[in-house]
Amino acid sequence: MSSDVAKAWTLARRDLRGRFVGLRLLIICLFLGVATLATIGSLTVSITDELANRGQSILGGDIEISIAQREASPNELAALRSEGPLSETIRMQAMARLPDASDTQLVELKGVDNAYPLYGEFTLKDGTVAPELGPNDILVTPALTQRLSIKVGDVVSFGEADFVIKGEIGDEPDRLSEGLSLGPVAITSLEGLRTTQLIQPGSLFESKYRIKLPAEVDPSELADRLGEEYKNAAWEIDTRNNGAPGTRRFIERMGQFLTLVGLASLVIAGIGVGNGVASYLRGKQNAIATLKILGADSAMIFRIYLFQIFVIATAAISVGLIVGALAPLAILELAGDALPIRPEFAIYPLPLIVSAAYGLLIAIIFALPPLARAKLVPAAGLFRGDNKSWRSVDKVTWFWVALAIASIIGLAVSSTNEPTFTSWFIVAALCILLLLTMLGSLIRWLASKAPRPKQPLLRLALTNLHRPGAQTGQLVVALGLGLTLFATLAAIQTSLNNEIRSTVPNEAPNFFVLDIPVERAEDFKSQVTAQATDAEINIVPTLRGIITEYGGQIVSELDEIPEGAWVLRGDRGLTYSETVPEGSEIVAGEWWDVDYDGPPLVSMDAEIAGILGLKVGDSLTISLLGVEIRSTIASLRSVNWRNFGFNYVLVFPPNVLANTPHNVAATIQLDEAKEDNLLSALPKEFPSISMVRVKEITSQISTILNQMATAIGAAASIAIFSGIAVLIGAIAASRQSRIYDSVILKLLGATRAQILSTQAIEYAVLALLLSAVALGLGLFAGWFVITQIFQFNWQPDWAVVLLTLGIGAIVTLGIGLLGSIPILSAKPARALREL
Repeated sequence: MSSDVAKAWTLARRDLRGRFVGLRLLIICLFLGVATLATIGSLTVSITDELANRGQSILGGDIEISIAQREASPNELAALRSEGPLSETIRMQAMARLPDASDTQLVELKGVDNAYPLYGEFTLKDGTVAPELGPNDILVTPALTQRLSIKVGDVVSFGEADFVIKGEIGDEPDRLSEGLSLGPVAITSLEGLRTTQLIQPGSLFESKYRIKLPAEVDPSELADRLGEEYKNAAWEIDTRNNGAPGTRRFIERMGQFLTLVGLASLVIAGIGVGNGVASYLRGKQNAIATLKILGADSAMIFRIYLFQIFVIATAAISVGLIVGALAPLAILELAGDALPIRPEFAIYPLPLIVSAAYGLLIAIIFALPPLARAKLVPAAGLFRGDNKSWRSVDKVTWFWVALAIASIIGLAVSSTNEPTFTSWFIVAALCILLLLTMLGSLIRWLASKAPRPKQPLLRLALTNLHRPGAQTGQLVVALGLGLTLFATLAAIQTSLNNEIRSTVPNEAPNFFVLDIPVERAEDFKSQVTAQATDAEINIVPTLRGIITEYGGQIVSELDEIPEGAWVLRGDRGLTYSETVPEGSEIVAGEWWDVDYDGPPLVSMDAEIAGILGLKVGDSLTISLLGVEIRSTIASLRSVNWRNFGFNYVLVFPPNVLANTPHNVAATIQLDEAKEDNLLSALPKEFPSISMVRVKEITSQISTILNQMATAIGAAASIAIFSGIAVLIGAIAASRQSRIYDSVILKLLGATRAQILSTQAIEYAVLALLLSAVALGLGLFAGWFVITQIFQFNWQPDWAVVLLTLGIGAIVTLGIGLLGSIPILSAKPARALREL
């Protein structure tokens, strides 16, 4: 046995010294698929590992306690200090003003104590450590100095206090854990923040307490203990193991989706592998026949070419792994600023091993069947060029193919955090491949049963679809996949673009204004109308609380937050209203009376209620300023979240919340030309307010969506390249029989133009039929990605989708015709000798 293996390896090695042109397709397809998977996997792991490694500095401590709209009580502070060194910060939105009130800017104002930061370094723009801050000192980001045209040493005002700029911020170590910022950052001392008089009962601010724990203390155990001891204190507790949970979830979800896209690309490439191997072995049929005549059995033939394909596949996979391992370095250099965190470059073995495993399994799945056919063909059939004898595959081969498919599915499902989603993705991809395969067989059968046209060119084109050796099935799969990818990518891209454009509705407000003292609400209206008589103002009460119980389920006792239940993560906005809020519609239950004064009730967003399994009559408890309020769900509302008004998941009757300390917020809609007047006048009259320009919010949303669209487009482009490679492989696999047909037709008097026209008609018929199928499949895939994965509205640009599909059909038709040029150039005399 060992001697047979050695002989097979010797023959395989000697044959590889010559030409292996037919395996170039295998090399290209495997390289593209493995490189894509390795790149996506390496970049995702590098970011998530960096988040984990820098968990302490990102969070600002080993454990963090966040409290909305209040500071910790003396007893709470004493309990936290007993666990280890403590750092306190307060974060809020505020308006920065120049002393002459000539310009204003919304800023994220942060007060820190002398212990800040417990981990990492708080540095200035020049790299030096930030100085200790006095009550009148402040540090600002370069973005604020640029927007207000100020510099170090100038004075800037917040609320009732003036500050001297002591430097520009370089690195704020806990920036990522602070979440989305609506403006530049300014940092002062806690004492300085309090002198602004911005922290008042009802003000929207967040207190954070970070603890540096002894090495032997497990932060997760401490978090559980504190959560139990202070379950009524409305604390949100995080540990260094999950310093930026929102960022981590987004990166992991996006990485998972792109990995599946890469895997789909590799499956598509696998079809090209099969076509490439089949084409290569057909080119070797005389050599195989000669070896069989000289005494080589089927097992020897199988080993020889298995060794060759394994060597070439290993080389292609290895190069793909090298590119995939190094590609993140280039991505970090080109687009590092677009990433939520800039990781250090490193080689990550796990994603490379997984990518290599995928590559080898795909090579096995698609290379084994043509290898099995080659070993079973008798020598006489090979010399005759008998196409029928190439079709049989033994059961053992199908067993190994099935095992490899099961291994890919198992690997994909086991290596994801969402096995259900991954399983459905794989099932959908397999269904598409099966559908296209069945469609190829159906087209071939219909072509064989169709009446014969009188025109010779049409008759030849129709015959080409079903004649022995026809590659109709492979061409249908290749063209179908390519056109489906074109349609899918166009649908996703245009839907994301429309999402960006529709982010701001035509009647969106110009400003959100926060922290208006409730007792000065009418004065605020008067000031706005004095600046713009046509302004539309909507004022609503605003509070923040944490859901601690729903439908009898204690939130702190959940093992995992339900998918889509973002309302359970941290504190949420609350309001009260006598009437149904604008932009909401009751879909279940009833609204309370205007003068309702009974037990606590609440109206809830219907979509969130469905996710949580709640209905009218169920209980819901919130913790507000340390007090738990248990209420009954009175109604469910359909909320229009896109009107850019004040929309709340939870709305209460006035008697439940009106006596709680709070402020009000407002939306202002007016002529855009009057925006600057309001920005100059209102902060001076109302120092506590924060004015948020809607266009600044939409700019950030547009940036994120554009980055998502770019990432999807980059991954999908690899799939398109793989589809093109599959098409080229299908053409190459049929080249031998087409050369034979071309030579016979030339001998019978056909011109090159007529032969080319025949093939053009064949490809055009396939492209026309498959365009309709690809449109349906592509739109379904695009709809699934947009609505189910990213949960956006489905709004593709139909004209662009159809145009892209048409261009894709023309491109694939052009590729098919270009592949026919070598066939047309075949010389009859030479071709007949070789055939």
